[in-house]
Amino acid sequence: MPSGPLPLTLANLLLGPGSRARRTPDRAFDRLVDAAGPVQDDERFADDFRHLLRCWAGAERLTPVGWLSARGHVGRHLANRARIRRLLAEHPDIEREPVERPVFVVGLPRTATTLTHGILSLSADHRCPLLWELLTPDLELPPEEREKAITTARRLVGGINLFSPRFRHIHNLRPEGPEECTFALPHTVMPLSQAVIPEYLPWHETRDFEADYRYLKQIYQVLQYGRPRRRWVLKSPLHLENLDALRAVFPDAVIVWTHRDPATALASFCSLVEHGMAVNTRPLDLHGIGATWLELLARSAARGLAARAGIPRESLVDVPYSWLGADPAAGAPKLYAAVGARWTEADAARLPAVATRPRGTRVHSYDLARYGLTRTDVDTAFADYNALRAEVDRA
Repeated sequence: MPSGPLPLTLANLLLGPGSRARRTPDRAFDRLVDAAGPVQDDERFADDFRHLLRCWAGAERLTPVGWLSARGHVGRHLANRARIRRLLAEHPDIEREPVERPVFVVGLPRTATTLTHGILSLSADHRCPLLWELLTPDLELPPEEREKAITTARRLVGGINLFSPRFRHIHNLRPEGPEECTFALPHTVMPLSQAVIPEYLPWHETRDFEADYRYLKQIYQVLQYGRPRRRWVLKSPLHLENLDALRAVFPDAVIVWTHRDPATALASFCSLVEHGMAVNTRPLDLHGIGATWLELLARSAARGLAARAGIPRESLVDVPYSWLGADPAAGAPKLYAAVGARWTEADAARLPAVATRPRGTRVHSYDLARYGLTRTDVDTAFADYNALRAEVDRA
């Protein structure tokens, strides 16, 4: 496999000497803590990220850019945690901010969760977190500090697009556009989309995620404090495996579950992982990507199905791919009605901005066989989910 785009090759050469810090991940972690702020009375949060960085340091075929990305990921979460804790101490009223009947868009990746979230973001009555806010959550900032935070997000997106030019054709990150909770949740399976970290998965599988969702709520309370209150519309495919924890913290949440043929969704997602992972890991094991994400997403669907039985019918909205993938203009009003929102002419006028492929991006092509998978593999792994999807399509 080629070494990648020239900018990525040069970056790996320049960062090579610094990547020796992988040999002493605890020392690297302590430096990140020093930069982020105090962790007194928050040792569990810090210890969990120490464990993640240790696992990441031992990842197979991790590049120098990959090690920089790992430290950036951990350092950002530590810094955000310190800021949120400081703000809660300075403004105790933050935790009394109501987060009422939030909408959570969930579903397997590549099932139109982004499109669904974008359509719901059109309403003036709705509030979606923006990428730059998720990367550096804070109270209302002065213009200079706000621009600095947005610039940080622009640099992150610019780096991804520079090192993986095809990534934006698959998932177009916009610094000032709505984005998913994945950027704010402390622990998800997304590190496994960047590096081969087998030690992280068993730890992740047995984790109690309720504390992570309590922290996620605090982040949205911070972003709401001192600003007009609107209904939160949130999104992440990775919520699907943690619906019980989500609903324990947000008991009145409306769950919008998007559906699509998992064979198509998995092929598309493996392609997304390939182009993102290529920035951090060389060479890639494409069949390993297929096997890993077949297992992870099948487990996610199974956990979602198990949690689904406990969700009140009035709090659950099923959205088949045909609603929005084929004709967003016809599906959007149905979506709004299903979540108890009002679809207006102003929303309809803005619909093309989120339903049309971004200018300059190309059609995304993908193939299960590239990742060593067959339709039979996927249909077998997702048999129970496919039975539900058939019911949704008939309804």
